[in-house]
Amino acid sequence: MRSFLCYLLLVATVATYAQSGTTGNLTWSIKDSTLTISGNGAMPNVNITSYIQPWASYRSVITDVVIEHGVTSIGDWAFSDCDNLIFVTIPNSVTFIGNGAFSDCFNLTSIVIPNTVTSIGEAAFAGSGLTFVNIPNSVITIEDNAFSESELIFVTIPNSVISIGNYAFFNCSSLTTVIIGSSVISIGKGVFDYCSNLTFIDINENNTTYASKDGVLFNKTMTILMLYPVKKTDTNYVIPNSVTSIVDGAFIKCTRLMSVTIPNSVISIGNGAFSICTNLTEIINYAATPQTIERNVFNYVDKTKCTLRVLLPFITAYRAAEVWKEFGSIEPITK
Repeated sequence: MRSFLCYLLLVATVATYAQSGTTGNLTWSIKDSTLTISGNGAMPNVNITSYIQPWASYRSVITDVVIEHGVTSIGDWAFSDCDNLIFVTIPNSVTFIGNGAFSDCFNLTSIVIPNTVTSIGEAAFAGSGLTFVNIPNSVITIEDNAFSESELIFVTIPNSVISIGNYAFFNCSSLTTVIIGSSVISIGKGVFDYCSNLTFIDINENNTTYASKDGVLFNKTMTILMLYPVKKTDTNYVIPNSVTSIVDGAFIKCTRLMSVTIPNSVISIGNGAFSICTNLTEIINYAATPQTIERNVFNYVDKTKCTLRVLLPFITAYRAAEVWKEFGSIEPITK
């Protein structure tokens, strides 16, 4: 009886809200579970403080959103938390998808973005259930957190994209493969952090800023090793002789790695570079002078069970060097 009364109260409450209205110069209406946005011009942003869309009271029942031709942008947070949203139609009049526009839309598994969109805003699809997205060759910028914590499996960044914002694909735990186009000149910090199934990164050979080799991300001249994919299947990895610097967290959580060879060209190893590489049993380091490193470079690596191999004339130096001296065994390179 109580449940039935609650149901009647909910129906009565929802009935008091309008099923149509205006938002800026646009109109909106809801029929069954479909929200339709009509008119000409930009969709207003939702105030992130009040966080109330005009259709807020229907968020839980909206399964389809149809944005009609003439609408030129999707406003900030416009459809955020529409957690039953499944289908979205975006016309080719739209040029911009706003911040958080589809964030936390857990049932939105795929979306086709038209080739008129030039920018995807911050957190636009963050926390979304997306497993597939078509990023068209019109997009120039992908903003911070744009697809963070989504369910994407495979991502292609088209040749039109110039910049990928900080944490753009952060914690996309299903993401396995990323293909990055020729025009990207800026990849923000933490873009692929906590992508726990990432196995391969490919950079278009015509890119002038970045490069990839065997699925590993470098700068173009391959002097900086930027990211070793966490689920790359190799157990042994030889860092190319061109590398002089390994960035912070480059190998973090690469638990499949058992042996890493560092060439004598490497003079800088960033903080946490090999953190949580819990199966490391061997580091082969050809540097004549032990690199000055912070203790956190090998966080959660049991150095007492890991062998450090260096060239025979330099063993004494490594046995005296901070952090390096903590390896359980320091032995000469024999191969």
